[in-house]
Amino acid sequence: MTLFGWIQILVFCGIVILLVKPLGGYMTRVFSGERTFLSPILGPVERGLYRLAGTNDREEQHWTTYAVGMLLFNLAGFLLLYALQRLQGGLPFNPAGMAAVPPELSFNTAASFMTNTNWQNYGGESTMSYLVQMAGLTVQNFVSAATGIAIAIALIRGFARASGRSIGNFWADLTRATLYVLLPLCIVLSLVYVALGVPQTIGGYVQATTLEGARQTIAVGPVASQLAIKILGTNGGGFFNANSSHPFENPGAISNLIQMVSIFAIGAGLTNVFGRMVGDQRQGWAIFAAMGVLFLAGVAVCYWAEAAGNPLVHALGIEGGNMEGKEVRFGVALSALFAVITTAASCGAVNAMHGSFTALGGLIPLINMELGEVIVGGVGAGFYGILLFVVIAIFVAGLMVGRTPEYIGKKIEAKEVKMAMLAILCLPAAMLIFTAIAVLLPTGVASIGTPGPHGFSEILYAYTSGAANNGSAFAGLSGNTPWYNVTIGLAMLTGRFLVIIPALAIAGSLVAKKIHPASAGTFPTHGPLFVGLLVGVILIVGGLTFFPALAVGPIVEHFAMQLGQTF
Repeated sequence: MTLFGWIQILVFCGIVILLVKPLGGYMTRVFSGERTFLSPILGPVERGLYRLAGTNDREEQHWTTYAVGMLLFNLAGFLLLYALQRLQGGLPFNPAGMAAVPPELSFNTAASFMTNTNWQNYGGESTMSYLVQMAGLTVQNFVSAATGIAIAIALIRGFARASGRSIGNFWADLTRATLYVLLPLCIVLSLVYVALGVPQTIGGYVQATTLEGARQTIAVGPVASQLAIKILGTNGGGFFNANSSHPFENPGAISNLIQMVSIFAIGAGLTNVFGRMVGDQRQGWAIFAAMGVLFLAGVAVCYWAEAAGNPLVHALGIEGGNMEGKEVRFGVALSALFAVITTAASCGAVNAMHGSFTALGGLIPLINMELGEVIVGGVGAGFYGILLFVVIAIFVAGLMVGRTPEYIGKKIEAKEVKMAMLAILCLPAAMLIFTAIAVLLPTGVASIGTPGPHGFSEILYAYTSGAANNGSAFAGLSGNTPWYNVTIGLAMLTGRFLVIIPALAIAGSLVAKKIHPASAGTFPTHGPLFVGLLVGVILIVGGLTFFPALAVGPIVEHFAMQLGQTF
């Protein structure tokens, strides 16, 4: 590790911290229906969309109505994206003449982009036409991210409101998240990326002649517009197969920094939205601090492991960190930082190949996802995910002191705890059950690229990434098979909607409760003690659940490496 590497990491952290309050304040006004500086321009558009959809933003919904609207909207998006892929060969804006996408891959991709996962069992530039990239994938990047934000806002209202029945209007929250938050930021980011050298065109692929006289096809397309939302919306699906390690998606150090900050920006800002809406910004900062502790611990371990490298390589007289699978433009520090950011935030974009990390370096991205990606997390998804852990932490605190658990003046009772546990446990169930089945079946084992513990990690990482709605891959695993396309698709759907539904049920239960004033016996939830309790609960739940699987994967691989064996 180097001083310069740590300076780069701290600069990133400083920028994110500076963005928390302004973004949080702006989003609070947006979702409270207040006037913003964009209202004169976007207000008429918003009202026109409501009239076109036949809805009224002032008509609020019970949590069940909110959930049904969300499910039906996502089902429609899934079917539309599936149809676009299957009919791709006969649709316009297909200059490369892409054929129809096979059924299993179409299912996997539709489930992937609809759930904000963006797992890609295909090469974007060689499989998807411009129309599918723009009207299918990019659109889902926006609305899946907006859905996550909407669910987070609905759960926040559950804590902030008292003695009510409604948690907001899904259609209004979805519209405002897209129109006032995602679109303006993405327009600015797209222009910045174009200025930095990212292509944005609907022209055909470029034909070039190399110095040796060979003909080469250079893939281009509407890259900047998809890049902006894939990063800001923590989607992660790249226009190119190499994702953010491709120079057309990530031209240099400035674009790399912008992408890392964009991944965290909205998720970090939502902690401040929570504090403002419950009337105590310290509550939001406490949650942000818990996220920060987990994030910095992950960065430190991953950076240390990659900087230490492989002792077998050092024995050959080659010094330096582990540069296998990394861009020389970014080096060890920024590759490790990007890997931790993208798996902490359920983004899945990569600027280095995680399968080429050392065993402990690759362990951190795995743990980030297995903890539910609550360390900032996906836009909205990370915040409602960590609020589920808050419910469990408050319940544990209540048991220790013998009082009815309370948070932000709301009593946490059996229903909320049961729903939180259901949501939290569905993730390890999907990750571990599918992994266990895959390692027993010849069709599952046949796809691994490396035998031994690393091959097990490839399968575990695939299902972990899918169920956590991350989308990054460990590489080495040939996922474009009927088995993996279908089962990873099912893991994505499980990890998305079996978390959202219980979260909305908790919001509906809490919004009906009265707010009780704090007393001398109230457990303070804005100080270091609560931050430590929350971090401890997250780590204990993750440690107890996943340690056996990690022990036969990256942990045993690390000890084997120390003994001179590689895989």
